[in-house]
Amino acid sequence: MNDLDGNPIEIAAIVVYRIEDTAQAVFSVDDYDKFVTTQTEAAPRNLASRHPYDGHDDQLTLRRNTDEMARELRAEIQSHIARAGVVIEDAKVSHLAYAPEIAQAMLQRQQASAIVAARTRIVEGAVGMVQLALEKLAQEGVVHLDEERKAQMVANLLVVLCGERSAQPVVSAGTT
Repeated sequence: MNDLDGNPIEIAAIVVYRIEDTAQAVFSVDDYDKFVTTQTEAAPRNLASRHPYDGHDDQLTLRRNTDEMARELRAEIQSHIARAGVVIEDAKVSHLAYAPEIAQAMLQRQQASAIVAARTRIVEGAVGMVQLALEKLAQEGVVHLDEERKAQMVANLLVVLCGERSAQPVVSAGTT
């Protein structure tokens, strides 16, 4: 089946139910067990079609919001089988994966997103550190920098703080 974004996924659920009204279970449907099975097979498909497998932080997703997905799954199944005198005790997604044909590509996309998020956090932290350094230097009068020297210092600090390798010291012999 496909998620909200159209990505092919595999999804399965575990459903625990009980018969609350035996007369209703026997007379409302031909075979309550088969009826419950049919409804519980359809519910994960519907759940998947309403939510993306993965997404942004502010978005409900199948992978990240497991408690919400379980509540939604339980409510959906219950709404379809209530007329059969059956109560859903528990329902949760037991298996969730990208379909094998796209799993590797989606894993690469997840890794790329994680790298971008990490780099964003590093840059935000580095900019804060540079601002703090400039403020402290000005506040304590350690050194007075003209705009060109500030720009050079900012560039050097950002390279050091955001770089993937350790900083290599350079000794300046003076200005030219």
